[in-house]
Amino acid sequence: MHNPSGLELSSRRLSKRLFLKVSSLSTPAVGQLFGQPIPTEDWPLRLGLISDIHYADLPVAGSRHYRDSIQKVREAIARFNDAQVDAVLCLGDLIDSGSTVEKELGHLQTIREELKQLQAPIAFVLGNHCVWGLTKQEFLTGVGQASAYQCIRLKGIRLILLDACYRHDGAPYGRQNYDWKEADIPISQQLWLEKTLQDSEEPALVFVHHRLDVDNHYGIRSAAKVRRILEESGQVAAVFQGHNHLNAHQIFGEIHYLTMQAMIEGKWPEKNAYSLIHFNPAKGDLIIEGVHDQASYQIKDLP
Repeated sequence: MHNPSGLELSSRRLSKRLFLKVSSLSTPAVGQLFGQPIPTEDWPLRLGLISDIHYADLPVAGSRHYRDSIQKVREAIARFNDAQVDAVLCLGDLIDSGSTVEKELGHLQTIREELKQLQAPIAFVLGNHCVWGLTKQEFLTGVGQASAYQCIRLKGIRLILLDACYRHDGAPYGRQNYDWKEADIPISQQLWLEKTLQDSEEPALVFVHHRLDVDNHYGIRSAAKVRRILEESGQVAAVFQGHNHLNAHQIFGEIHYLTMQAMIEGKWPEKNAYSLIHFNPAKGDLIIEGVHDQASYQIKDLP
């Protein structure tokens, strides 16, 4: 199996879970995947997922088409509304930098106006670009969210958002005070995560911007400690992460770690990336229905 990170994977990676990756789907019909209809009434949770939008009123830089993110988001919103998703998650880097705080707040306001067309609630994971010029509180206020890390209960499933936008000395990101290669989840948040998982036996999905499955500069310094907390709970089926701008999949401690393709990459309409997540813990099934450059996955036999 392809291992994009180059890390050694657990030898038990397929012992209990069947994993199948299929090619990205450009225009799959909602409810039709892998040649089989998804029985929507049997799937208790359906999510929309977007990563690394990077909206900014900036000219093209390499593969990053900042202004095109508006059209890309509009396409994703139409798809999510048509699928009647229960919620939408943004995996961080909603915006990119502006020359002033005011311009960066303008980027935030512009993309938030687009996202108001969603017919489902949306939650935001904090990414490093979200707080390059802004403080965490400014960003959270701009998106109308109370906390950067939180637990959302939805249809008997917990959606756990983590915040790795901290320097190694524990200082929170904000106002250009950090190196993007330095990310961490502090002890206080680790303790919160452990307690949150202990509070209930409900199955959980975890969402974080930086990667928990690598030890390079895309990863979180305390990743091994956080993975141990997730594994010991026995309740986490998968972790969804962004930041790296590519598709990747690994398994540690029988938890799937899925890195999602960045929406920002490439010119619209030829390029885009987002997904629909179908999670049925009662049947042990998790389907990631990737659109355009986002890979699709089918994970079965979850405990």
